[in-house]
Amino acid sequence: MAEQKERDRQEDDRSSPLIDQYTARNPEQFARNLARAMEELGKVAAAWTQAREKGEASDVSAAPIADMIKTFSRVSEYWLGDPTRALEAQTRLFAEFMGIWANAIRRMSEAGIPDHAEAPASDKRFQDPEWGRNAFFSFLKQAYLVTSRWALDLVEGADGLDLATRHKARFYMEQVSQALSPSNFLLTNPELFRETMASNGENLVRGMRMLAEDISAGRGDIKLRQSDASQFKVGENIAATPGKVIARNRLVEVLQYAPATENVLKRPLLIVPPWINKFYILDLNPKRSFIRWAVEQGHTVFVISWVNPDERHGTLDWSDYFEEGIRFALNAVEKATGEKQVNAVGYCVGGTLLAASLALMAAEGDERIATATFLTTQVDFTYAGDLKVFVDEEQIAALDKVMQGKGYLDANRMATAFNMLRAGDLIWPYVVNNYLRGKAPLPFDLLYWNSDSTRLAAANHSYYLRNCYLENNLSHGRAVLGGKKIDLGAITIPIFNLAAREDHIAPAKSVFLGSSFFSGPVEFVLAGSGHIAGVVNPPVSNKYQFWTGAKPAGELESWITNAQETGGSWWPYWQTWIEKQDGERVAARKPGGKKKPLGDAPGDYVRIRS
Repeated sequence: MAEQKERDRQEDDRSSPLIDQYTARNPEQFARNLARAMEELGKVAAAWTQAREKGEASDVSAAPIADMIKTFSRVSEYWLGDPTRALEAQTRLFAEFMGIWANAIRRMSEAGIPDHAEAPASDKRFQDPEWGRNAFFSFLKQAYLVTSRWALDLVEGADGLDLATRHKARFYMEQVSQALSPSNFLLTNPELFRETMASNGENLVRGMRMLAEDISAGRGDIKLRQSDASQFKVGENIAATPGKVIARNRLVEVLQYAPATENVLKRPLLIVPPWINKFYILDLNPKRSFIRWAVEQGHTVFVISWVNPDERHGTLDWSDYFEEGIRFALNAVEKATGEKQVNAVGYCVGGTLLAASLALMAAEGDERIATATFLTTQVDFTYAGDLKVFVDEEQIAALDKVMQGKGYLDANRMATAFNMLRAGDLIWPYVVNNYLRGKAPLPFDLLYWNSDSTRLAAANHSYYLRNCYLENNLSHGRAVLGGKKIDLGAITIPIFNLAAREDHIAPAKSVFLGSSFFSGPVEFVLAGSGHIAGVVNPPVSNKYQFWTGAKPAGELESWITNAQETGGSWWPYWQTWIEKQDGERVAARKPGGKKKPLGDAPGDYVRIRS
């Protein structure tokens, strides 16, 4: 009812005379609210300053900013190095603005003339009718669209750039373009302008208050709220699949989930999630929980829950994460079930660690992992996507310096980097909604999980960036784990390798190429959607699709052309694959076996907030 009244009010605002829409209804109240907003803005500045005075925040962001300036300089050198090229570029932009002007003249005398430059229908930024019918806002929109497209064309047309520099220039230009959209500013967004006038600026007071709270929560950086966190409680309505904590050390808790069937597969299932964010992306709610679904299919499910690291964990590297993480969990599984072989699942960087661990275990003759499933996992980083923008020697050195001081990287840093991969969906809509409209975001379990980010142990993160993204050592046999060089080619067990077609974090092309480094049989499957939705896609939703086909070789697009498309979730296909490897079943197992559990799932480590 309240939402309907709000929509009716907005419709009335749009249909009212132009001068009324953009005039404060109560000038005196508007002035008071502006003063209150400025007072809240002072609290924003205080929160930002105090965090730096206390040493809680540091400006490591200077490194990527310097890199962006250097990258743009390379593009500018090409266009300004030749007067003819510079004139041609300027002429193209001038012609576009003349097109906007000519179009505006026509619209004054003819009805039904579309704008010279239009955003795609899927672009949610310009859906308000005023962007098209109001001359001022129409000009702003069109000027922005033609300028941003022109700027991106400058990047694409700059000859002589190496692939890495062009990639960075394209990414940075898209970030700047997203940031400068007129939809992000109060006076240039008709919907925001109307709402501000209608509420006499009350939205700005609420927005600046939320901004101050978010900077305080981020200890000097904005911890952008994307969901109403008050609606979720870990262990109650999220991460709530019944189970027990059966083992714990300084790095992990090992969870075992209660059976839901009388008989279970003989081989237990061990899940190795990423330590960037928390494991319950696979246990969001009963309808979307991969963990609950796997239990219902007859798996004895074990999950590693990584600790949210602090200064005590700063020196732990990948060797420690293997020994105290995967090896420790395998020992716990064997003690709880008596089984010497498991099916393992690794998600994202958890899968990358799992692959490195399998290579070391192969060299040691440890055969406890019988099959491995990799979910959107990279083992070769040639085509690692936009995250490579943040990885070069200078930026890693700056990051190392910051991490050495604390022993970890603040959670907000990595969360921001991931959000920037989809800034148009994960950053700017929330900046506008929260801080300009003054509205709290809606409750959404996926975005609650996304905001429940974790710190990253210094040695572990530095190892990952250097050996994977920067030097690509893992796939080239140069990475060292447990004091030994490891070779992915030593992995001969059956592999189920899942990629997601629209993945921005582990691009499908990268995952597909990674299949070629394993010596055993590889079942490559391509899921629809992205890094999260492509994985967390339960059968009951009947969403998206997946592709299966021949052995992953050659180019991904060629493989897709010859692949078979199946509607819905890949989960049942994976279950069939697992049972083909070994479908033997035994009586259901009690969590922990004969040993008394340490507590209820989801445990203590997952509750540690950053």
